[in-house]
Amino acid sequence: MRYAKVLSNGNTIVSETSCDATYQDKGMFYTIKFVFGGRENCGMQNRNLNIYPDSFAVLNIGTKFSSKIESPTPVRTFSLSFTERFISDFYASLNRNKQNEIGKAFDPHTFYESIYPFSDGIKEQVNLLKNYLDEGLNDELLINAYMEETLLNYYKIYDEEINQRINKLNFVREKTKEDVLKKLTVAKAFMNSNFNKSLTVEEIAEHCCLSINHFLKTFKEAYEITPHQYLLQIRLQRAKDLLQYTHYSLNEIVGLIGFECPSSFIRLFKNHFNITPSKYKKSRLN
Repeated sequence: MRYAKVLSNGNTIVSETSCDATYQDKGMFYTIKFVFGGRENCGMQNRNLNIYPDSFAVLNIGTKFSSKIESPTPVRTFSLSFTERFISDFYASLNRNKQNEIGKAFDPHTFYESIYPFSDGIKEQVNLLKNYLDEGLNDELLINAYMEETLLNYYKIYDEEINQRINKLNFVREKTKEDVLKKLTVAKAFMNSNFNKSLTVEEIAEHCCLSINHFLKTFKEAYEITPHQYLLQIRLQRAKDLLQYTHYSLNEIVGLIGFECPSSFIRLFKNHFNITPSKYKKSRLN
């Protein structure tokens, strides 16, 4: 099931539920992509962004990308596409009304293409908008208000994930900090998309064009955990998603997330979430 809503100002909203879908996007909008169960793969040139229910992806105008869904269970996706005029007007209004609660100004014509955490503020607005549209309602003023609130919450997350982490990097020049953090976000996206493989530090560092020592040092500075710890967190979260949304057995899930030892996985899962995988699965089924 798929529906696309084009507003009179050109903004577009697409909602889809599918087990098997592929389409190409010409990159005519600024786009924010969400997933409410399952996984969507977003490919652009030499990069892949895998989007899960705990994350969302942001794409710039001019970025051509392909979207692919392959899943034994239905994947629910939701994307918001903004025109350049809407983004510019939103940014001008934010500054004019002195509502900017964010610590640093943003270039209104550049989104920072990456994976971001789907945290409470933006999740609430997107859920409200999706539920509103699912009910068949059609007040464009309200829809645009929801889209503006979604943008505002994105910029707050941007401040936390980009600006505040840039300041943690130990370089004198601001441009150097920005360049390094961009490479680190590429590394994060690479780990998010390949968490089920036997990744090495050398492979991740090479992918983001940093030396091994430089990568390890700056990643720890920016995110306050090591790449290994970050990768472990991703694998445990993906296991949690599989336990909640699929009927895979525990042994199958262990293999799907890149673990080799079920007992180690059970121990780590319990330490991280304070519940065993089997009890968590039962709690989600009840």
